[in-house]
Amino acid sequence: KGGTGKSVVASNLAVLRAQAGERVCLIDFDAGMANAHLLLGLVPKYDLGHVLDGQVSAGFALVDGPAGIKLLSGGVGRAALQNPTPRELDRLFASLAQLEAAFDLIIVDHGAGMGVATVAHIAAAQSLLLVTTHEVTALSDAYALYKHALSVAPDLRTGVVMNRAPDEATARGAWERFEGVARRHVGRVPEYVGRIPLDEAVLRSVQARV
Repeated sequence: KGGTGKSVVASNLAVLRAQAGERVCLIDFDAGMANAHLLLGLVPKYDLGHVLDGQVSAGFALVDGPAGIKLLSGGVGRAALQNPTPRELDRLFASLAQLEAAFDLIIVDHGAGMGVATVAHIAAAQSLLLVTTHEVTALSDAYALYKHALSVAPDLRTGVVMNRAPDEATARGAWERFEGVARRHVGRVPEYVGRIPLDEAVLRSVQARV
């Protein structure tokens, strides 16, 4: 769901893993509404839209970020990224595939919804991290994506993060509701990764672009 904090989680996760010594690439795939570069205080010359258009390779579009991460920025306001054709996706994936050998971890930060690009990435991913909040609408969207993910990638390792939780009891209660619905309707449940507390420091970080 929009506004659950996916980009904040993805950006900070990328930095933390890089600080631990891994070679990390963050790809902002929020179709047309990219903001990872803003969160990281970067001004990329090229973005995913240029790669989709075939103007540059994915490797050429990378920029250096905090702790040594590499960022492939999303395309702000690029309509083609919201609904790419199969041919465009094939060309884009072929370019992105060249990055795999250069990194220990590639994090793809997706926007809300279940567009064709999101589903295609899920089918190719090794793991999926669902970022949700304790709100009913967010939980509902997270469950819908989990159910759809299982249909295209039955063996996909999936985890759930309860973001912006006011306390442990609220996060646990939300997780138990999610777990109950998943177990009842699809017979499987993802891994509960944990909660991220509500913290005004995040708002200050976004404003400061650090």
